[in-house]
Amino acid sequence: MNDKDYMRQAIELARINVAKGGGPFGAIIVKDGEVIARSGNSVTRDNDPTAHAEINCIRAACKKLESFELKGCVIYSSCEPCPMCLSAIYWARLDRLIYASTRQDAALAGFDDDFIYKEIPLANEARSLKCEHLCLNESELPFDDWKSKEDKTEY
Repeated sequence: MNDKDYMRQAIELARINVAKGGGPFGAIIVKDGEVIARSGNSVTRDNDPTAHAEINCIRAACKKLESFELKGCVIYSSCEPCPMCLSAIYWARLDRLIYASTRQDAALAGFDDDFIYKEIPLANEARSLKCEHLCLNESELPFDDWKSKEDKTEY
């Protein structure tokens, strides 16, 4: 199997997902030549705006590997990941991301996340989402607890 073969699987998964009433997105994660997770988008089916194919796939792969890191893995996505999914891919520490359609292709089909890419670098007061910083005396206590915890799992 090679990158094209795995990508074809992700694309076919997206097509099957559409036929089953889901969104037109599919993702698979491969480690050492083995597909360890696969998923389609289930946003509307699960009433969960975070249930994108890549997020669902990362969750399944982490569960299977019993790890919050996916080092040594490659994710194949039928479409360029949105900012949320791209961030999750970074957090999961996947080795590679390979995608088929672009975010511009997705926008033409009604899935336009370009506004999020534009919002991220803006200052809080310039964003369309009202963002407020409310600092309390105890705001830093969870971080203090974390820093002093001797048996923590670093990530």
